[in-house]
Amino acid sequence: MTDSAAGPPLPPGCSAHEPGVDDLDDLVRLLRRHEREARGWPGADSEAVAAEVTGRGASTHLHEVVRADDGRLLAWINCHDRAAGRVLVGVTIDPDLPDEEADRLATYAFGRVEDLGREVMRRRGTDATQLDSGAFADDPRQQRWLTAAGYGHVRDWWQMTRKVDRDSDATQPPPREGVEIRRVRRDDGVGMPEEEDLRAVHLMLEQSFADHFNSYRETFDEFVNRLREDPGHRWDHWWLATVDGEPAGALVATTVTGRVDDLGVATPDSSYVEYIGVHRRARGRGVAKALLRTVIADAALRGRGAVGLEVDADSPTRADGLYLSMGWRTSYTTQSWHRALSLAGSDDLAG
Repeated sequence: MTDSAAGPPLPPGCSAHEPGVDDLDDLVRLLRRHEREARGWPGADSEAVAAEVTGRGASTHLHEVVRADDGRLLAWINCHDRAAGRVLVGVTIDPDLPDEEADRLATYAFGRVEDLGREVMRRRGTDATQLDSGAFADDPRQQRWLTAAGYGHVRDWWQMTRKVDRDSDATQPPPREGVEIRRVRRDDGVGMPEEEDLRAVHLMLEQSFADHFNSYRETFDEFVNRLREDPGHRWDHWWLATVDGEPAGALVATTVTGRVDDLGVATPDSSYVEYIGVHRRARGRGVAKALLRTVIADAALRGRGAVGLEVDADSPTRADGLYLSMGWRTSYTTQSWHRALSLAGSDDLAG
């Protein structure tokens, strides 16, 4: 944790500290209340929060929590050192606070984000980074705070879900001629994939996304270590595609653990497509559809209830058309908000 710079002061009646084990339950409850208010339903996972704060992901996160003098958790400030030149920003404020009080707290929180972002830069030895934050499309309060903090709304993302039928989806049509899909190889079928396949997936995704919005280079070590930190990640959710024997695409998925809803009804686990990339030379050969059919069949065989994914609302490849044709539907929309931050303090909006 870095000391607070000369930013907005902490509102009176509050204290701030780096979160620990004793804060985890309150953090999950705060996130779930925020999600219910901003999106309509909660989804925060205690395992994921613990991984970020005290577990495998803690080394790449800088946090601060704000509590009222009576002990209530009012805010969580979370900066994730995602890659060189990229800091993911999360600012969550108690949705029950009156606007005037919440606005003051948000001003402080986004000021602290700048402190933490500069600490990330000092650790990496860089002099500039992009602060990458977000909001639900139906959350004008968060959007107002982001605007006031100098962020620009740069993109919308459709969060799509496809229900899985355990019987009919377990068997999918074969790929087109010349297209082959295989799961990445793992020593004795357990543990991490072989390094050759790990590097093949990373390279394929880097090349596939080179012409996509806000593309940036993530080193192989950053890529693998970040996925290791994700408690939902499973190494047996990786697939490689070839066309006529040449590398053509890759898909990496994670597991979303089923929840108990407000009525106490348990929901099954689901799969989530973290990445799907098809190399430019292989587009139009049915590679994406074959990869998606593979993850659908895998989810059905595992007894999953759905497969989720995210798509750029302005995707140059119009990927949403493929997803819609295969049964995916938009559940909600999120937004990306960016701001450039320099170590010297001269900052501009990121376009």
